[in-house]
Amino acid sequence: MALEKWEPMKGIEEFFDRYGRLVAWPSSRHWGALGDWQPRVDIRETDGTYLIQADIPGVEKNDLKVTLEQGVLTLQGERRQESREDKDRMHRVERVYGSFTRSFTLPADADEAGLKASSKEGQLSIEIPKKAGAATPPSAVQVPVE
Repeated sequence: MALEKWEPMKGIEEFFDRYGRLVAWPSSRHWGALGDWQPRVDIRETDGTYLIQADIPGVEKNDLKVTLEQGVLTLQGERRQESREDKDRMHRVERVYGSFTRSFTLPADADEAGLKASSKEGQLSIEIPKKAGAATPPSAVQVPVE
């Protein structure tokens, strides 16, 4: 029989990590640095483009950076905390501040040269056109089961 080190907090940390992923809270391993957060994104595809929309309330345009390197699109930004006076009495703090990074691998038919990004009213929109003449996959294929 092998001995295993007893770590009573491990189960609690794992529970909060799983719960935190559901409600977009930082994991318990990052509670010391509550600035770690990730914006929620929607990714859509139309006949001619891919569209990524990220929720970034409170992030200024000059605090955003969108880069593309070797087929990987990276979104970076920072939500800065409002300055408070010492006489303020905080009753609850739920908003998360600090920097974020999200990365996405672009599909082979993405036209990297035509990428456009815009930020308006707390939403970052990135439009990625498809390459002209790119083959479109069939809508559905039925595979026989033997």
